[in-house]
Amino acid sequence: MKYIYALFLCFLLCFIGKKIVAKPLNDTLYLADPTIFVDKGSYYLYGTSSDEGFLVYVSTDLKNWKRKSENNGFALKKGDAFGSKGFWAPQVFKRANTYYMAYTADEQIAIAQSKSPSGPFKQETLKAISGSGKQIDPFVFTDADGKNYLYHVKLDHGNRIFVTELQADFSDIIPNTSRLCLSGTENWENTAKTDWPVTEGPTVFKKNNLYYLFYSANDFRNPDYAVGYATSSSPTGPWKKYAGNPIISKKLLKINGTGHGDFFTGKDGTLQYVFHTHHNNLKVSPRATAIIKAAFVKDIDGIDELQINPESFRFLMQDVN
Repeated sequence: MKYIYALFLCFLLCFIGKKIVAKPLNDTLYLADPTIFVDKGSYYLYGTSSDEGFLVYVSTDLKNWKRKSENNGFALKKGDAFGSKGFWAPQVFKRANTYYMAYTADEQIAIAQSKSPSGPFKQETLKAISGSGKQIDPFVFTDADGKNYLYHVKLDHGNRIFVTELQADFSDIIPNTSRLCLSGTENWENTAKTDWPVTEGPTVFKKNNLYYLFYSANDFRNPDYAVGYATSSSPTGPWKKYAGNPIISKKLLKINGTGHGDFFTGKDGTLQYVFHTHHNNLKVSPRATAIIKAAFVKDIDGIDELQINPESFRFLMQDVN
């Protein structure tokens, strides 16, 4: 009798286990260089994931993420806008009633338009913006005076961050306005001591008349990939690097490859940073998508410093039901 009972119990446990494994409720999202855009009560998540364009996921609570069904889940699809491969590091922003996506493809920068944050983002003429050499990682910032600035990375003596002014309609840059912002000059920014230091993934915003430029340093494959920031009284610099850098790192979160993301403000008013990490501490790709909360605090001189809350770190999960 005990033998029969043991067999029954074993069968029941195996059946329950199979049911649990066969129908997972969620799965980790794997979008590198991610960005989150908030619009009309919903969060839209984009990132690097495919040579076919940019996928988009939507959530109302930052916990349950659904892939959009329209256009096979792509917010921007190859053929609708500039680029044949290497679709990296998108940023979505809205001006008036038009949504824009600035992105990298073929190691150049382009800007497409849409009537919806879920896309489809398209260009009437498939073209990259002007500029010399390889340009990646765009971030568009509009100041209070209405001037538009394109922060981006040039692959020139390292991955270096530049800024240039953009035309009012975002169709191209304004010639002769390019300026160098940052390069990898500090020990934490080049832990491998390579001849090609990397600073990339810029995000810029303004607080109390001070401009904050957030960036990632080290090669993205380096376990020490990390996030720091610099400040300036002008959108074009000069920039002073924060003495407490890096603010997000392997040391803080105990996972490799933490970086290249974007800030957004949640519906509850909380400032948060979405970014990627290595797949795990033994493997780089596919890189996993995570978010973490941040807040400004005054230093002894009354200057706003950004502090990260490591307790809030979590990976984003896709709702597969």
